[in-house]
Amino acid sequence: MNKYWVAVASAEHVRIGREAGFMQICHGKLSPLKRIKPGDVITYYSPTEQFQGKDRYQSFTAIGTIKRNDPYQIEMGDGFCPFRRDVNWLKALETPIKELLPQLDFSRERKNWGYQLRFGLFEISSHDMQIIASAMQTNIRLDE
Repeated sequence: MNKYWVAVASAEHVRIGREAGFMQICHGKLSPLKRIKPGDVITYYSPTEQFQGKDRYQSFTAIGTIKRNDPYQIEMGDGFCPFRRDVNWLKALETPIKELLPQLDFSRERKNWGYQLRFGLFEISSHDMQIIASAMQTNIRLDE
């Protein structure tokens, strides 16, 4: 049975990964990527437009399925060697979260729903992923 995840990163970083077909979370740490399995569905939430920005973008910025390979490490220079996973990103509209909050299990009637975003990755229900996918105007088949 596939799982459904929300990862958190700035929109600019998500767009780089979307273009190149990968995901990277929690500053390139391996352990969160190991929780995600092939076939799982991932969506990115971007609190800001730019990394370390102060703007409030607060939108879902990508959605896709995890490919069948394991996490891998790359060299980016200056000793930074993050881990990544390959993703089959789908065509989708970047979508503000505000209108979805009353409908999502992870946020409905929760004043502190944003706290879980601090972890960089958290699991959500298929119900929530379906609402997000629909709002992003993408067609994805989810396990029920």
